[in-house]
Amino acid sequence: MPAPASPVLVPGRLPAFRGPVSGADPVVLVAHGSRDPRAAAATRALARAVAAARPGTVVLPSWLDHTAPTPAEVLCGLAEAGHARAVLVPLLLTAAYHRRVDIPAAVAEAGAVGRAMAVRVTDVLGPVGERVDPLLLAGLRQRLAEAEPGRFDALVLAAAGTRDPGARASVGRVAAALGASYGVPCRVAYASAAAPTTGTAVARFRADGARRVAVSAYFLAPGLFHDAVTTAAREASAVAVSAPLTDTPDLAHLILRRLHAFSG
Repeated sequence: MPAPASPVLVPGRLPAFRGPVSGADPVVLVAHGSRDPRAAAATRALARAVAAARPGTVVLPSWLDHTAPTPAEVLCGLAEAGHARAVLVPLLLTAAYHRRVDIPAAVAEAGAVGRAMAVRVTDVLGPVGERVDPLLLAGLRQRLAEAEPGRFDALVLAAAGTRDPGARASVGRVAAALGASYGVPCRVAYASAAAPTTGTAVARFRADGARRVAVSAYFLAPGLFHDAVTTAAREASAVAVSAPLTDTPDLAHLILRRLHAFSG
């Protein structure tokens, strides 16, 4: 990796890092980013939860869009502080465009403008291959329990949406596993880019005879998409809509599991 004399940094936008360069490699969490400030607050809360679960590790949030700092800026800041390595965790539920294109581009940008640093990128938080991590399911179940749906006979997994067929298939695997864990049918719905909508999915279940349909939100953070899903679900008479995963303990431990896979 090339190492020019000095990085291009944006004053006032980088997280301050003070302390010795020792111990575990620093961790950079990378979220999609949103104009909604609640999303950034949720990512910061998750970073604090991961840091609390892994004492002695520097854990810093970053965003691909809308919110500063970017992952490239954080990596440059860590390199300037003397770190030779870092681990980047994509806070993504599918391995679609952002994982395949945007995150490698951010790592390349940091390498082009900053000091040399070895950066490893973990798997996304969604399914890896055919496997749905039990910690992801546990986090979804916790949020749904908090929504107090009571007994339900059908479930909709509401996701943000993607045009990537592989990513949609991975969401389908989560829906199948989540429905099986409750012993009820579960269908996928999307807030954008793909059909059906949440309202349509709930209405179809009700037309098929389901009396109580709950909606599990397959989102990491609150924002306009989750708001839209909540409104559509309620208009379609869903019995409950769960909150995004945000900083649930299971999600923090899923991140630790991804880090463990890249340790050593």
